[in-house]
Amino acid sequence: MAYTVVLDAGHGGANPGAAYNGRQEKDDALRLTLAVGRLLENAGVNVVYTRTSDIFDTPAQKAAKANASGADYFVSIHRNSSVYPNQYTGIESLVYSRYDTAARMAENINENLQALGFVNHGVTERPNLVVLNSTQMPAVLVEAGFINNDRDNALFDSRFNEMAQAIADGILDSLE
Repeated sequence: MAYTVVLDAGHGGANPGAAYNGRQEKDDALRLTLAVGRLLENAGVNVVYTRTSDIFDTPAQKAAKANASGADYFVSIHRNSSVYPNQYTGIESLVYSRYDTAARMAENINENLQALGFVNHGVTERPNLVVLNSTQMPAVLVEAGFINNDRDNALFDSRFNEMAQAIADGILDSLE
């Protein structure tokens, strides 16, 4: 059976997301999302993107696109941020419920990213996020390191291809 996964690059267009030293979350998220998508496609997964360029859709529009696609899973890729630069480091994934299929996928993704040197902050329930509570399939939001942490950015840049592979493998290992 061929699976369909919706990949969502966080933010976009007029909404840059978090920013640090000229770096914008929307750009990092899009670059990483497209790289993960290529790897999934090469593994035989059907990939639907909420965006492939610098456009903005609301979270509700992204959820509607996902639902219309009939996909099996939804994965949104972001970069985290904190109040002060270099205050926090690491990755985490957000899910609607710790007790659904998405949580297992989130754990797989986090473990793979931890193996690259990121601090693993685990899986957190965030039932108030539209892309997690309005999608009709298991949904994960990945925070791929802190954009305002120099160590995380160095890892993101130097191990970018490995990060994309780690996320893709976390998704692939979770397909039932």
